Amino acid sequence: MTAATPSPHVLMPGTYPEWDMAPLRSQYTLHRLWEAPDRQAFIAEHAPNIRAVATRGELGANTELIAALPALELIACYGVGTDGIDLAACRARGIRVTNTPDVLNGDVADLAVGLTLALQRRIPAGDAFVRSGAWANGGMPLTTRVFGQRIGIAGFGRIGSAIARRLSGFDVELGYFSRTPKADSPHLHFASLTAMADWCDVLIVILPGGEATRGIVDAEVLQALGPAGWLVNVSRGTTVDEGAMLQALEEKSIAGAALDVFLNEPRIDPRFAALDNVVLHPHHGSGTEQTRRAMGELVRRNLQAHFGGLPLITPVA
Repeated sequence: MTAATPSPHVLMPGTYPEWDMAPLRSQYTLHRLWEAPDRQAFIAEHAPNIRAVATRGELGANTELIAALPALELIACYGVGTDGIDLAACRARGIRVTNTPDVLNGDVADLAVGLTLALQRRIPAGDAFVRSGAWANGGMPLTTRVFGQRIGIAGFGRIGSAIARRLSGFDVELGYFSRTPKADSPHLHFASLTAMADWCDVLIVILPGGEATRGIVDAEVLQALGPAGWLVNVSRGTTVDEGAMLQALEEKSIAGAALDVFLNEPRIDPRFAALDNVVLHPHHGSGTEQTRRAMGELVRRNLQAHFGGLPLITPVA
């Protein structure tokens, strides 16, 4: 792209960190949808020129948005999850889709382990216990140890495997749920999520979102996990039947849950705030500066490759 060549027009449904916005502004004509008072009018005005959408995983690009952009060539997603993007509509029109895989695996795996420790050792409650001065009146109630337990990982792709590698150092017994067993994994494979929930003490969910996994952790799975079982979700809010989980937490028919994801984020169900057996985290699995910088760089590289006529770096579709 020469200095005389008009910069490609890119629609952004939501903002990126400023360290990514600055280089994007220097290379593209950005249309900041989140600032528009009338989103439909804004899209209609700029749609003929928009050749790419730079979105985030939780914002996606739905059927209506894609249909409203006749010149759209590429959707570049800042995040690994593409369940919010209508991939079928993209395939039908030949629109390419990219995401930012691998660069966030370690962060999400770290958080899964951290949430497990925080939940069972009640680390947030311990912090509050000290800050409140309650320690002066006696010791904190006992907690649950992590080592020596059975931990089941629902979803055994790149992130699930990274979680297993980290947990292997905790002297735990590991199992995993996936459609097919991994030939190179030493851990116990389960073809049934309910069977794994019945077997394990801690169920960590790292399944992809989408219709195939919607509500897969349902009342039956939670019942199998039981009153001594713990749930950790670092995948998508849709993978767990949230109503069934809230009921199980309120009735103490599971021991507790640590959650990085919810339905209706960020306006989550207020019932969560009243529970003393949950650790709540604001969908921040990839939320480190190092990883977010790497994600932004990958988005930019995909945009540059597309508009430069080169192969995409991380194509999804």
